[in-house]
Amino acid sequence: MKAVVFESEENGATYNEDFKRPEAPDDFVEISMKASALNKRDDFILKGLYPGLRPNVVLGSDGCGIGFQSPDYHILGMPQHGTFCEKVSVPGTNIYTKPSHLDFTQAAALPLAGLTAYRALFTRAGLQPGQKVLVSGGGGGVALFCIQFAIASGARVFSTTGSKDKQDRLLKMGLEGVVNYNEKSWDKDFSSEFGQVDVVIDSAGGDGFHRLINLLNPGGTLVTYGGTLGKSDNISPQVIFWKQLNIKGSTMGSPQDFIDMLQFVEQHQIVPVIERVFPLSDFDRAVARLRSKDHFGKIVLTIS
Repeated sequence: MKAVVFESEENGATYNEDFKRPEAPDDFVEISMKASALNKRDDFILKGLYPGLRPNVVLGSDGCGIGFQSPDYHILGMPQHGTFCEKVSVPGTNIYTKPSHLDFTQAAALPLAGLTAYRALFTRAGLQPGQKVLVSGGGGGVALFCIQFAIASGARVFSTTGSKDKQDRLLKMGLEGVVNYNEKSWDKDFSSEFGQVDVVIDSAGGDGFHRLINLLNPGGTLVTYGGTLGKSDNISPQVIFWKQLNIKGSTMGSPQDFIDMLQFVEQHQIVPVIERVFPLSDFDRAVARLRSKDHFGKIVLTIS
């Protein structure tokens, strides 16, 4: 079958038109893939920045397809085979009906990023209607789902991003305010214009992490689901305990989170923001687009 297969840290991944499909346990269900979406996780794997790397593994953690009729927690696409291929086998209990208003390409963009966003916003942060929420890095896949979900829930939504073009696109989505994190005093500018917020959702970390903490109201909550900018060495414990802040981590979500997320998407007719669609054979071009700083939304691979 056709598949994108990880070879090694040195060689990355290759498009293989004759990959031998692995046998699956009897209780797994085979899915004929229609589309798969890229995530930053795939880029980290290609760069050798992800634990447990194994050669000859099909990449891909998101997907949508058609099904023909373990207690171990893992994400598809490493160390187990993933969704960048024509067929994948998964436990039947992990298969859900796609929201009826989404086509296969749109639905493929939803699972990993949508689940991560939903859990961070609602399960971990407990976001309520009317609260002010700041989502950092507006333009990324998970961040855009956070923004769409938060707006649909009735929250007041703000974001940071890295370009004027993205600022304009975010404001058109209904955000109350967007600031450019490349500006030296972006946090002070934000506080001056919009005040402080009740919830912050972040995936970057790094040197700007303490600025996000400082923007929280007393009793506020910051949820982090990633660390693309690495460690943060300038966090003040005094700010955290004096303002009685909640700092929480979040990774993916539970089966119930996933069910709730799908129902939320169906209820509010949310459509994923898709930057570009490539055929599976153009995986290298898709990754290059994922790595570009100006992409806005999910990148999807069409399978068949």
